[in-house]
Amino acid sequence: MKTILAEKPSVAKEIARIVGATKKEEGYFSGNGYAVTWAYGHLVQTALPENYGVRGFNRESLPFIPDPFILVPRQVKTEKGYKPDSSVVKQIRLIAGLFNQSERIIIATDAGREGELIFRYLYHYLGCNIPFDRLWISSLTEKAIREGLDNLKAGITYDNLYHAAKARSEADYLIGINGTQSMTLAAGRGTYSIGRVQTPTLAMVCQRYWENRRFQSEDFWQLHIGTDGLEGEKATFSSVEKWGQKTAAEELYQKLQTCSSAIVTHIERKQKTEETPLLYDLTTLQKEANTRYGYTADQTLALAQSLYEKGLITYPRTGSRYISEDVFAEIPRLLQFLKKRPRFVTCIPDLKILSRRSVSDTGVTDHHALLVIGETPVSLSKEEMKLYDLIAVRMLEAFSKECIKDVTVVTVECAGGTFTGKGCVVKQQGWRLVSGEEKKESALPDWKKGDALPLQAVSMTDGKTKPKPLHTEASLLSAMENCGREIEDEELRQSLKDCGIGTPATRASIIETLLSRGYMERRQKSLVPTEKGLALYSVVKDMRIADVAFTGEWESALAKIEQGEMSPDTFREAVEVYTRQITSELLASEKLFSHKESACPCPKCRTGKMQFFSKVVRCDNPDCGLPVFRQKAGRQLSESEITDLLTKGKTELLKGFKSKQGKNFEAVVAFDNDFNTLFIFPEKKKALAHTQKKK
Repeated sequence: MKTILAEKPSVAKEIARIVGATKKEEGYFSGNGYAVTWAYGHLVQTALPENYGVRGFNRESLPFIPDPFILVPRQVKTEKGYKPDSSVVKQIRLIAGLFNQSERIIIATDAGREGELIFRYLYHYLGCNIPFDRLWISSLTEKAIREGLDNLKAGITYDNLYHAAKARSEADYLIGINGTQSMTLAAGRGTYSIGRVQTPTLAMVCQRYWENRRFQSEDFWQLHIGTDGLEGEKATFSSVEKWGQKTAAEELYQKLQTCSSAIVTHIERKQKTEETPLLYDLTTLQKEANTRYGYTADQTLALAQSLYEKGLITYPRTGSRYISEDVFAEIPRLLQFLKKRPRFVTCIPDLKILSRRSVSDTGVTDHHALLVIGETPVSLSKEEMKLYDLIAVRMLEAFSKECIKDVTVVTVECAGGTFTGKGCVVKQQGWRLVSGEEKKESALPDWKKGDALPLQAVSMTDGKTKPKPLHTEASLLSAMENCGREIEDEELRQSLKDCGIGTPATRASIIETLLSRGYMERRQKSLVPTEKGLALYSVVKDMRIADVAFTGEWESALAKIEQGEMSPDTFREAVEVYTRQITSELLASEKLFSHKESACPCPKCRTGKMQFFSKVVRCDNPDCGLPVFRQKAGRQLSESEITDLLTKGKTELLKGFKSKQGKNFEAVVAFDNDFNTLFIFPEKKKALAHTQKKK
């Protein structure tokens, strides 16, 4: 008998149907010489410190570096601590029995780093020595599964992939356990989670937040003129200069009022070619779905995984935007399939001259770019259908012709000022035809240098310089993916340009982790750090743990392990050295959490006393630990103001707060029923009306 292990029940069911294992058993399918069973993600994980006899957070046990690491069934948290998940233990026993009856095992977990680790951890935990093969496929169509089963690879082929996955898992464990315990001990109260990827990601969010809040907006003015061409054609030109002083702009404005014409001084005509966009990888799909539909990165991944398991798209957790030559041979058939959809009939590319921009054997990593598969989508949710169509549209765009435009830029002078206008004529819509979102642009007349254009209108507009906006999930995903681009060191920048921090498969979970642990929150589409997140950032911002370059170096090293270019032992030694360093740094940061005792009772539990730290005021009762962060909307609350809040439930009316739009405001800070803080705004209009009435 052969046992096939899938990652999820839905995948196991489809594989079982294809291999003829049609008998449904408890926890698996059987038949035709096969047993097809499944995991539920990671059934086995690295053991927590408690499993080594280390309980609680204490300095004496840090740094905690297991040697060797112990594997245990996946744990769940109970009132008495962590215990093995009973359903997981049951499934592990069932799989162990099937493995012991098998002559060979076929790994059918997701074809990637984590899928490999799911099987290998389970295999080693069971002490199994049955030989195994690997089913490596990028889609779950019947054709792909059958071809994959006919071309199984020996399990040893993917040993380096496993070594990279194991190295990643153990590095995250060491930094997470030691960093979190050290930071929490230094803080004295609360839990401050630290992570190899989550901490630099939080740092990017906080840095952008402070850049935005501290930005000093400046006024500017710009002038515009409207002309009629030599034969009555209308055009608008804007001044090249933007003035920081209104008087300077007004001076030119007055001069323009007396002018009758503008003189053409320069004409630039050129043909602009817009290359077809590359196919989606997971990160670009997540960014697009967030921008268009407001989907979170985690939501997009879940939808894509669902489409994959329904056999409608290829493997979603891909980091490549290219396909190989053999996959390209299938593209004409897939495009013909899309022609069945009425909305795509008029924009199917010419199959004889398909663009090859997304075709590169060397550009494909473990999995090629996302494609729809020639299966008709049925019974999809509205959200699934939108994501499916995004991938379909991008396919059509990627293999269409280039978009070609004739662009003309005309420069004119009038009253000593220089103005420019731009015209555009689309010669070939190409890939822009697919989405139908091409902006309407008009051509400029065929003017010549020296022509005098009659002046018809003059106007002046004002504006304000704007800061970089707060991060959205789309922009944060880009920052995580491209963090190496802003690094000054050329050698390091080159090593990071293709990896960034995190992986396409993990970036969504990192964002969700920061949200769930209270380090940031969603406000409409923006990601805004909380007071807790800003407090942690103030401690770690100058440490390597918050440096994206350092984390990117590790991602690069993991890629080298996967490619067989670095020993996992070399990486492990470097991780252990850094674990000791970061533990020492964070424990020493307790001076940043220095506090003074107070006689102020806790308003929540009524038994503890409030301790005043630089960033937070916290109850000293371990069962309560009420935190009140002192930073509110860009303003630090003083001790007397905090004391009012704690004793009276609210402060006096305070000034100096700053909204996310950068505007100053005043408000009362108060507790709600759950002792969260909120703003109460003064009712100025009512107060004014009351005053006038009294007069």
